[in-house]
Amino acid sequence: MAQRHRDRLSAIDASFLHQERRSSHMHVGAIVLMDGPPPSREEFTRHIESRLHMVPRYRQKLAFPRFEMGRPFWVDDPRFNIEYHVRHTALPSPGSMEQLRGIAGRIYSQRLDRSKPLWEIWLVQGLADGGYALVSKTHHALVDGVSGVDIATVLFDLDPDAPPREEPPAWVPEQEPSQAELVAEGIKDLMRAPGMLAGEAAKVARDPAGTLDRAREGVEGLGEIAWAGLNPAPDVPLNVDIGPHRRIVWVQCDLADFKAIKNGLGGTVNDAFLAVVAGGLGRWLHSRGVRTEGLELRGLVPVSIRSTDEHHALGNRIAAMRGPLPVYATEPVERLRIVREAMQGVKESKQALGAEVISGLEDFAPPTLLAQASRLNFSTRLFNLIVTNVPGPQFPLYMLGRQMREIVPVAFLPENHALAVAAMSYNGKLDFGLLGDYDAIPDLERMAEFFEESLDELLTAAGKSRRKGGATAPKPRRAAAKQAKATATKSKAAAGKPKSAAATRKAAAQPKTATKRPKAATAAGSNGRPAKRSAIRGKAQRPRLIDSDGD
Repeated sequence: MAQRHRDRLSAIDASFLHQERRSSHMHVGAIVLMDGPPPSREEFTRHIESRLHMVPRYRQKLAFPRFEMGRPFWVDDPRFNIEYHVRHTALPSPGSMEQLRGIAGRIYSQRLDRSKPLWEIWLVQGLADGGYALVSKTHHALVDGVSGVDIATVLFDLDPDAPPREEPPAWVPEQEPSQAELVAEGIKDLMRAPGMLAGEAAKVARDPAGTLDRAREGVEGLGEIAWAGLNPAPDVPLNVDIGPHRRIVWVQCDLADFKAIKNGLGGTVNDAFLAVVAGGLGRWLHSRGVRTEGLELRGLVPVSIRSTDEHHALGNRIAAMRGPLPVYATEPVERLRIVREAMQGVKESKQALGAEVISGLEDFAPPTLLAQASRLNFSTRLFNLIVTNVPGPQFPLYMLGRQMREIVPVAFLPENHALAVAAMSYNGKLDFGLLGDYDAIPDLERMAEFFEESLDELLTAAGKSRRKGGATAPKPRRAAAKQAKATATKSKAAAGKPKSAAATRKAAAQPKTATKRPKAATAAGSNGRPAKRSAIRGKAQRPRLIDSDGD
């Protein structure tokens, strides 16, 4: 669908604006690690500018009609200046990943200016390995995770020697509408609403049986969502007052690890991902002195309701369902089984259809009611944290002849939610991005280590292990135990300091089998390429869970 001047925001897009507060920013993005040498800022800016005609929304800003006459509009920004949106910085020596995480945390701690197009991208030079990073930030009202993968393709090429594209046409912005025109558009929409309802009534007359079936499914879905609201998520240290400042840590993994778990223990790649998250969170809660017996956290799992004809469109076509995170399960195989069965039940339930019904009804809601509904959608009664897994291309991408090495997705924190976990697969890799409130989760790096330990124990249960270089290889259990002891010895020597009291409580709370897991080693980005290239394409007609499952 074309992105036009004076397009009105959808109800879902507008809800992200209503949700934004001083401490809860509604922008999402990614940290992209690129092979060097870095381009100059001028070269990088010219490259982005040469592709902007393919995404007109990136030159548009918000226009809010007075008197609450409908949702805001996207309008061309006559004062658009790409120099404002493309930023440039460099890390001081030695250019470590820790320094990159620090600067990324500061970037994501600042709200986007609503008087301008809602995006910015930073070129970060000075990485120790000679490469560079891109830190992108886009408001969730502009683009969702699934569509965002497609938008990235306008900046990246499939070939390092891609020929230069034709000179883009000169951009001439449309005239900015007056408040009187915006209010008039709102009145027109109100007048069109009865006609839209009449059109729906005509559809009912043409296919009464099919309409009745769809209505029954929608009502069942609404009932399931209402029942979920009557069973609130548990109160844990993840759900506290948050501030505007952020910490970012990521875990670099191989997609083959998750496929090995899927093939060895059953389920999907997404099931394995959720089981790893549940295991890591259980360890973190133990380290905070929280007992997890019988405790099941609720994750907000995005659901794509984007059809194939909308696959390259900007804007949000997503709904959300609650996925289980059984932190009470201490055995990794049992944890995966619980997640697999629960997620299968969620997929077979009508929650996604109910969410789509709500999304459709919100299109008719005035802004005040829409704001109230959006607050309910992100209530801590419904979920403890956002957990999303976005499929990416399984082949290398290039920009200005340099290869993209890793991509780390970054989600957002609603009010009273101190953690969000996002994962994205790319070219055989699957990286977790952990976004945490700066003050509520000062131990975010330790949490990332817990996630790696959780992945390692699932791989061990599947008869696999990670080895240096990122490959997944079979390993006997005894050999795994020996490696665990050797790694533990090295870790103690490297740490050079006693364990904290929290770590001691965490060790005491875990089963004995957990001590035989091999210590996780953070995978440095390898450049292994799958033999087969396959793009991830939108599937369609029915709502689907966002999943990076593969062969």
